[in-house]
Amino acid sequence: MFNALVLEQHEKQTLANITALAESDLPDGNVTVDIDYSSLNYKDGLAITGKGKIVRQFPMVPGIDFAGTVADSQHPDYQPGDKVVLTGWGVGEGHWGGMAEKARVNGDWLVPLAEGLTEQQAMMVGTAGLTAMLCVQALIDGGVKPEDGKVLVTGASGGVGSVAVTLLHALGYRVSAVTGRLDANQTWLEQLGADDVLPRDAFSAPGRPLDKQHWAGAVDTVGSQMLANVLSQIQYGGTVAACGLAGGFDLPATVMPFILRNVRLQGVDSVSCPRPQRLAAWQSLTKLLPARYFEQACHTIALAQTPAYADKIINGEIKGRVVIDITKQD
Repeated sequence: MFNALVLEQHEKQTLANITALAESDLPDGNVTVDIDYSSLNYKDGLAITGKGKIVRQFPMVPGIDFAGTVADSQHPDYQPGDKVVLTGWGVGEGHWGGMAEKARVNGDWLVPLAEGLTEQQAMMVGTAGLTAMLCVQALIDGGVKPEDGKVLVTGASGGVGSVAVTLLHALGYRVSAVTGRLDANQTWLEQLGADDVLPRDAFSAPGRPLDKQHWAGAVDTVGSQMLANVLSQIQYGGTVAACGLAGGFDLPATVMPFILRNVRLQGVDSVSCPRPQRLAAWQSLTKLLPARYFEQACHTIALAQTPAYADKIINGEIKGRVVIDITKQD
């Protein structure tokens, strides 16, 4: 038997409870993993609180990523004892995810734990950190150089945003960070590497189709009106890497930034990221993230604390990453 956070739906209400399960309850897959750490992402918060249409079937074990040790394998690339990480692939949505002591998955979804990282550090990075690295790489591929000017990061106090600020600073970029809680997050974001911190309200209201050219590039984790405003302020030839939909699915922008300023909008989705790109991103993360990131940007909680923290992450009360120590007692 093993413990898991299980989501069930009763009368359209999502209920989350720690439940004892048997290995026979696990879904199909060719690799079974003993999980050491998972993490709590914004998408997990939506699933656990029922405030978003994330879960495609019930019951569901949430958790869109995990790190642990292979317990059993019928996959040629993995043997018992191997340290592995999973991000993406719909776990925690359509396939049981990481908020449990065990998982059974398709081995093709796994990657080896990157050399130099512990399982806990891998989840301090997690899906959010992988996404941030892919966003930063999109800016580099788009030709945005440190000498071109400042790079904007929206949603900077969240998991993706905080890692993006840290990575960009490590690469020599000057960073402007946007947060909804300036009083609580300014000092912390400056410690991560932000040159200045701006209030979210400055980008939230409808703006001009084209505004003054402020930023060489941007990482946007919010979308919707904020993304539209960011696009209108990008310098000629700049790139915006967009990865989040927290603000909604609509994009109330015009074609003017794309035609008149040759702005590029690069979508980033770590779920469907090809395996070679995923492996390269993990290796880059281990080289670029300074040790202080793991000290400044993370909270570690027990599995039983997860529902309470899900409410906090949805309400914007958490800065940085929330890591779940699956072995930790209440």
